[in-house]
Amino acid sequence: MTTPQTPDLTTIKGRQQKAWSAGDYGKVGVTLTMMGEQLAEAVDLRPDQKVLDVASGNGNAALAAARRFCEVTALDYVPMLLEEGRNRAKAEALPIDFVEGDAENLPFEDGSFDVVLSTLGVMFAPDQRKAASELLRVCKPGGKIGLASWAPDGYVGDLFRTMSKYVPPPPGLKPPFRWGTREGLGELLGEDVTSLQSRRCSLVWRFRSARHHVGFMLEYYGPLNRAFGTLDEEQQRAFENDLISLVESHNRSGDGTAVWPADYLEVVATKR
Repeated sequence: MTTPQTPDLTTIKGRQQKAWSAGDYGKVGVTLTMMGEQLAEAVDLRPDQKVLDVASGNGNAALAAARRFCEVTALDYVPMLLEEGRNRAKAEALPIDFVEGDAENLPFEDGSFDVVLSTLGVMFAPDQRKAASELLRVCKPGGKIGLASWAPDGYVGDLFRTMSKYVPPPPGLKPPFRWGTREGLGELLGEDVTSLQSRRCSLVWRFRSARHHVGFMLEYYGPLNRAFGTLDEEQQRAFENDLISLVESHNRSGDGTAVWPADYLEVVATKR
């Protein structure tokens, strides 16, 4: 009988940080702005609430909260993305505190925030249980946790499965798409929440063509950019063709452009 391999989470996190620093995720992030706005509405933000955006990227959820006159802190471990977020906030004259830090070790006191948010961020933390416990710890009793996480059976789930054929994930690591299921979130948040409301949503991507989207993602989306760079030329061609075929299989435009949904799970949980 084979003993399951225990992943080295510290090493994995270091590799992830390098991957998210590759390309320029901010250019991908701005195509997802709507998700932050919708999550801000789902948690029913109120002015002057203290809000934390965990694994904030370039600040979609943080900006949405600040536009609603909340007191906002945004945390990420990629300095480049924090700087992009600062520039976006400055352009709108929005007072957001951008902090460099780790979603698995949040540098805040217990119960510091009325609302804790994460859009497509905390789901990629390698130690999922620790990340979930940190979200709960810094949220005050009766406060809300709002999450948007890619669904495992949607386009992005298919994208990562395609990528894993060429660059397999570390053995023993739980898939990030666990956060995109109600069952997975029930396991992660457990009895520490009094309610967990969820709904499946679709973000519609719109690109000139499947090839345009794939080129965009290979250049700017860190995990794909990093994976692509590890392959030889023949593998790169095969990988790129597989990605184009994947987009075309989801494409519903009917006019030569690429228009297709990327499904995610939106969740609002209330801390006990």
